[in-house]
Amino acid sequence: MDFTLTEAQRELAALTRKILDSSDAPWADLVKSGVVPEQPGEFGVLEQCAVLVELGRAVASVPYLPVVVASSALAEFGTADQRARLLTPGTVLSVALSESGGVKTTVPFATTAAAFLVAHDGQVFLADAADLEIVPQELVDGTDAGSFEFPVSGEVVPGLTPEWLITRYTLGLCAVQLGVTERALELTAGHARTRVQFDRPIGSFQAVAQRLADAYVDVAAIRLTLWQAAWRLAEGLPADAEVATAKFWAADAGHRVAHTAVHVHGGTGIDMSHDVHRYFTAAKRNEFELGGATAQLLKLGAML
Repeated sequence: MDFTLTEAQRELAALTRKILDSSDAPWADLVKSGVVPEQPGEFGVLEQCAVLVELGRAVASVPYLPVVVASSALAEFGTADQRARLLTPGTVLSVALSESGGVKTTVPFATTAAAFLVAHDGQVFLADAADLEIVPQELVDGTDAGSFEFPVSGEVVPGLTPEWLITRYTLGLCAVQLGVTERALELTAGHARTRVQFDRPIGSFQAVAQRLADAYVDVAAIRLTLWQAAWRLAEGLPADAEVATAKFWAADAGHRVAHTAVHVHGGTGIDMSHDVHRYFTAAKRNEFELGGATAQLLKLGAML
């Protein structure tokens, strides 16, 4: 298997990075540029992951992941009316996958979404935001989220299962986590080269060098398992075990990389205004969303 990105996928990633580096309105510009496709399904899983890695590198607070997952689901399973109403450029859709005490919680971009795909009782419902009483929430990394009670009025999306949504959203989280950890490691390695203690760069000390080497291996593991799972999904192959494996590494290795970044930076690493802290909180969110490392091991155990 060759997981090398195609030229088109590399160009899409480069365009995403250019927009994120220069734009004051990144979501609008991502839509305008075509990174968010006008026709859902125009980009496959591999293209979506290439974009999501760049979003993770920039810790960009844009609704790309829930939008592409929900739009892809409606494009494949939605009725003609559902597609006509909601699959329009720039429309923010989201997914409600987590529940606590009968309440859908930590729903991404809940206060700005026009509609939601809600996983409930083995089915997926389409619910308009106007029909829900949404309570705003703020996630650990400051990202917009919300909660609401369900069931309320909603229409079933025929043939779409909660597992379909969870698999693709989980894969997207792994792609974001790859971008987060790649960039966090780059920042930390740069700090280790320039921060001097006892007349030497701290990266020359064995303990620091070993932690950076371990982080390099961890990032490589996140990268490999992500692209293996993405490739299998793109090829229409069974990928439940591969996605769970990718999420295990995104959670377990992501935890170690995030803590290494903070520890090597010292006091600045816990300064909430510092870039490294943004990567730390983003990594912690990606670690636990839709199940951390232990939850993924239990999934894998149940598949054996």
